[in-house]
Amino acid sequence: MDDMKKTLAALIAGALTQTFAGAEGVPDAGEIAGYLEVPPDADMGDYAFPCFKLSKALRKGPPQIAAALAAAIDAPQVCTAKQLGGYLNFFFNREQFAKNTLEKVLAEGERFGASSLGNGKTVCIDYSSINIAKRFHIGHLSTTMIGLSLKRIYDFLGYQTVGINHLGDWGTQFGKLISAYKRWGDKQEVENGGVEALTRLYVKFHEVAEQEEKATGSHALEDEGRAYFKAIEDGDADALALFNWFKEITLRDCARVYDLLGVTFDSYAGESFYNDKMDRVLDELKEKQLLTVSDGASIVDLTDDNMPPCLILKKDGATLYATRDIAAALYRADTYHFDKCLYVVAYQQDLHFRQWFKVVEKMGYPWAKDLVHVAFGMISYEGQTLSTRKGYVVYLEELLARAQEKALAIIQEKSPNLPDKETVARQVGIGAVIYADLFNNRIKDIDFWWDRALNFDGETGPYVQYTHARCSSLLRKAGEQGLPEVAPDYAGLADDHAQELLRLMSRFPEAVLDAADKYEPSMVTRAVTEIAQAYNKFYYENRILEAEPAVRQARVRLTKAARDVIRTGLYLIGVEAPERM
Repeated sequence: MDDMKKTLAALIAGALTQTFAGAEGVPDAGEIAGYLEVPPDADMGDYAFPCFKLSKALRKGPPQIAAALAAAIDAPQVCTAKQLGGYLNFFFNREQFAKNTLEKVLAEGERFGASSLGNGKTVCIDYSSINIAKRFHIGHLSTTMIGLSLKRIYDFLGYQTVGINHLGDWGTQFGKLISAYKRWGDKQEVENGGVEALTRLYVKFHEVAEQEEKATGSHALEDEGRAYFKAIEDGDADALALFNWFKEITLRDCARVYDLLGVTFDSYAGESFYNDKMDRVLDELKEKQLLTVSDGASIVDLTDDNMPPCLILKKDGATLYATRDIAAALYRADTYHFDKCLYVVAYQQDLHFRQWFKVVEKMGYPWAKDLVHVAFGMISYEGQTLSTRKGYVVYLEELLARAQEKALAIIQEKSPNLPDKETVARQVGIGAVIYADLFNNRIKDIDFWWDRALNFDGETGPYVQYTHARCSSLLRKAGEQGLPEVAPDYAGLADDHAQELLRLMSRFPEAVLDAADKYEPSMVTRAVTEIAQAYNKFYYENRILEAEPAVRQARVRLTKAARDVIRTGLYLIGVEAPERM
């Protein structure tokens, strides 16, 4: 909650006590602050309090209540209160508001909006979750960047965070890959070719297996693949060595993408890590009489919860994703003692998470309520739906490389003399991709288009980054001019454009809190975009370096504050902030 909201709530609470002494059922200052709204039009003030909330307790009409409260509030150094219909509207003392806001933002710098709210609390975040021996494609972008952004936001709010890459590293496919490697693989080719080489081997396995079945009706190759996976399960040294090598190759390939995106993890414990932790799940489910047999498979019946049964064991005794997810949740609760455990996974998996969350609840674990599926929409590319089966895949490493190339071409055209163009192109190109992914509400589907993502005008990453660079440039010029320090005249920030920028910056901490509360990084993206847009309007409508010294000082301070908040906002969504563009 911003400081002005607290101040206004205290003024309203005081006016209520003064004007309606003895009234019962009247909200306190904390509740009042939660009712304050931002009017739809700036002409209606900076905040408004809906007096409808008081009608029942005070037995008066909202307009009468608003008028009485307005008459009782006398704080010209803070604001003017006016009755507008059934609302009590507040108009800030613009000079004082500018002074208070800038002093706070500049004192806290890039920590403005941070808090100790999460001190002593832990949030586990399960994101990215790549599959071993498969290339990282654009479909992994949302889980990776939403997860990273949430991790940074929770860190910023004082939480202990645990970033977990729950690797897809278990299943018959690894036995098939071992079979393919032993038949057709070459160690040096795989070392040099990485995941691409492993993928070719895996594809060849299926081609040969299909040909074998058509020609002879035999499933010998498939059986061989299953046998090699059984060898992994049984701890065979040779099979395990190859399995772990495949993982190393995949993680090495993915590390290049993660480095470009600035993504890190605290744990890479994947499916295979929980292989020896399945018995606990099965034993507890049996002990608590939750496990029943249906058509040979072991399930937890969820009929009373209006869901299909949660499948725990197949007919052949093999465990499933739900079994492993339950085992992982138990391990994380025991190891990290989390206050929340987030799963950043596409919305198609909603039923899966609802099912096994319910199973954990039925097992009697109170922390089941702290398991959260952070769902997100699908991503398409320039109007085309991606499909691995149809062969239309956009690999993330190639997308990021192309983004940098396109950004470099734009920079060479617009700013041919810019120093270190390649670094800036990397920041802008990759920033454009991340920003496009995190701008809209996460549950919405995304259609990625280059001309939109790399546009330097409008609601784009390059636009916000350019605004940061513009602020940095102006501050460098201000320093180079070497004018004497004078006390800032905050009356020079009383115009509508400066006030809108100040209002948006003052609300930035609330946007961060809301983003954490709703698991929605787009709230930070939109907040920082609005701040960038407001700064540019202020920049075009006001003389800054040419103003008289005291006004110049106030406007330069506003520029520095805007730069710091923009940089913080970009960091929280995983985007770099270039000093020059």
